[in-house]
Amino acid sequence: MSRVVIVVSVSIRNELARAGEEIAARYLSARGWRILGRNLRYGRTGEIDIVAERAGVLVFVEVKTRRTAGCGGAAEAVDARKQARIARGAVAWLHANGHRARRIRFDVVTCEPAPRGSFRVTHWESAFDAGGD
Repeated sequence: MSRVVIVVSVSIRNELARAGEEIAARYLSARGWRILGRNLRYGRTGEIDIVAERAGVLVFVEVKTRRTAGCGGAAEAVDARKQARIARGAVAWLHANGHRARRIRFDVVTCEPAPRGSFRVTHWESAFDAGGD
């Protein structure tokens, strides 16, 4: 078995992440979600890629984008530590915005390579809960 390691610069990774977040936001908007915020950081403790709302449901979305399928699935990268950061970001966002939703959910949207340079988008609803499960 041969292994090739490709080092990707931070700027290329950031561009890929921004592109994935744009794809995910468009995907959600096309399905009736109202985007309330994007790329939100709360110090070193919390972060949220997208906050969206539809029909009284407030969703905090983590977007994972992969350049190749060989890196492992994008959804697999949302481990317990990442889930905790997103949950802390959600608490900070709720405090900062005074938003009251009937229901809050944590979703993951993955953008993975597909034929002809496109990306396959998968929306994992209720991907995890604030307890990290």
